[in-house]
Amino acid sequence: MAGTWPEDGRYWRHGQRHAAAPGELRARMVDRIVAGGGLTDPAWRAAFAEVPRELFVLEEGEERTGRLLAGAYEDRPIATRVVGGELVSSSSQPSLMALMCQALEVHGGERVLEIGAGTGYNAALMAHRLGPGTVTTIDLEPEITAAARAHLDAYGTETARSVEVVTGDGAFGHPPGAPYQRVMATCELPSVPPAWLEQCVPGGLVLLPLAAGLVALTVYGPGRAQGRFLDTPAYFVPLRGAAGAPAGAPEHGLAARVFGGGADRTRYGLTVDGTHQWIWRDRPDGPLTWPLTGG
Repeated sequence: MAGTWPEDGRYWRHGQRHAAAPGELRARMVDRIVAGGGLTDPAWRAAFAEVPRELFVLEEGEERTGRLLAGAYEDRPIATRVVGGELVSSSSQPSLMALMCQALEVHGGERVLEIGAGTGYNAALMAHRLGPGTVTTIDLEPEITAAARAHLDAYGTETARSVEVVTGDGAFGHPPGAPYQRVMATCELPSVPPAWLEQCVPGGLVLLPLAAGLVALTVYGPGRAQGRFLDTPAYFVPLRGAAGAPAGAPEHGLAARVFGGGADRTRYGLTVDGTHQWIWRDRPDGPLTWPLTGG
């Protein structure tokens, strides 16, 4: 008999009201993502079904039952750190995380550098999928990396404990762990930091939020990469540090100039050629291009 699920995380079954267990909530989250066309890879599906998001997004001491627990599995972002009224870290909505994970096009064993540690949840998902010793995650703030490390250790699996958590400016990558087969950024950027292409192997992939969208770049060597935008808009906390947007830059101004009111984003791409970076529509050498600065 199917149950009915109100917002407080409880459901009715056989005429009685029950508190939903975390595993049931994870299963429902996965079902929603799959119904929307995501998580077609069974290995990613298993990661989302098994890694307990509540351990990463709920504060220590918060009651992990009822409405709070159910909220951890809703398809919405969760703010996790605010400084001086500014949001500096959050956990993205699960459906978007699933989209990005699958866009990495991994098969298992690839080494990944994640820019933006957040709560550690995304690193835990990637480590589950890829295996021990494969994931490095970096963030600028010691408070964020300390929390991510604590969450991964509290989860306690071999793969979670194996994640390397680094405090530093993600724009410079993490040379001691290079080379990487994949680089994933979970923060908005104004351009592609050169260090990421230097630290990613030729044929590797860099996935990053840019122009309020997501672009997947194939790396051809230091200073050379090209790829197309995914079809979904995506909004992230801006990268802070050396390669962040300059102070006073209009939020999503580039997206408005490039995509306007609803363009087909898959027609657009991004090319990096040495010090030159540009967004293009239809082809890199076409008439419609938008140069990027700061790369």
